[in-house]
Amino acid sequence: MRAGVLPKLLITPSALLVLVCVYGYIMFTFYLSFTSSTMMPVYDWSDANNYGRLLRLENWGVSLSNLWVFASLYIGLTMALGLTLAILIDQKVRAESAFRSIFLYPMALSFIVTGTAWKWLLDPGVGLEHTMHSLGWANFAFGWIKDAEMAIYCVVIAAVWQTAGFVMAMFLAGLRGVDAEQVNAARLDGAKTWQIYVHIIIPQLGPVFVSAFVILAHMAIKSYDLVIALTNGGPGRSTWLPSVFMYQYTFTRNEMAIGAASSVLMLAAIGVVVLPYLYSEMKKVKNG
Repeated sequence: MRAGVLPKLLITPSALLVLVCVYGYIMFTFYLSFTSSTMMPVYDWSDANNYGRLLRLENWGVSLSNLWVFASLYIGLTMALGLTLAILIDQKVRAESAFRSIFLYPMALSFIVTGTAWKWLLDPGVGLEHTMHSLGWANFAFGWIKDAEMAIYCVVIAAVWQTAGFVMAMFLAGLRGVDAEQVNAARLDGAKTWQIYVHIIIPQLGPVFVSAFVILAHMAIKSYDLVIALTNGGPGRSTWLPSVFMYQYTFTRNEMAIGAASSVLMLAAIGVVVLPYLYSEMKKVKNG
């Protein structure tokens, strides 16, 4: 009896904290999205007017457009680079553990640190452009971070640098689990190395691709600290993402209900990505 009670007593405080501080605040935000809250919460009910207004706001449209550009490039480039690095390291290279550590190191940093470091590097006044000018390359120019058309790509570069090593580790684990008999049989049949990867190895990495996509999509949707540290949403609104929109409308423009509505839509988008994956994984466990 005591053996069964003690674990429950130990886990109860954590469970209560999660219940209140996570799910409780999710429900509170959902409720606020149906009120007329501005600077402070109010508890009147105004139907779904906030959602209709949100979808008509130009700033929300800009944020979604930027998210589409950022997420598509971020996910695609990170997966491509991570897979490439994993394939290269899988070739029995020397000092493999050192290379793995080097590539994984950026993931140990917070997005605030990453954003700040890349801001210094990309700033024309103190970063790469300034360094090249001091070395005599007077015509070198790289001012993307100050360009409203190109600033979003600076966010992509920093985000890919941060997480490519993590995705590499996922693919490397997948490569180490590939059926060696099929690979050896293909080599005996005279298949070239690239054919083996395209037709045998990469198709077996399907679950890794799905897992990496879910993780990266979730990170792209909720990205905030990297953007704030790197560009602060600028120039203008050129790097606004839904998370930046939410913060601006909730805490700067004093439109809490609109900010809450945007949060709910972000949560729904994450749910669309994550829940089918969790369902499939739970189904595998149940059937296995």
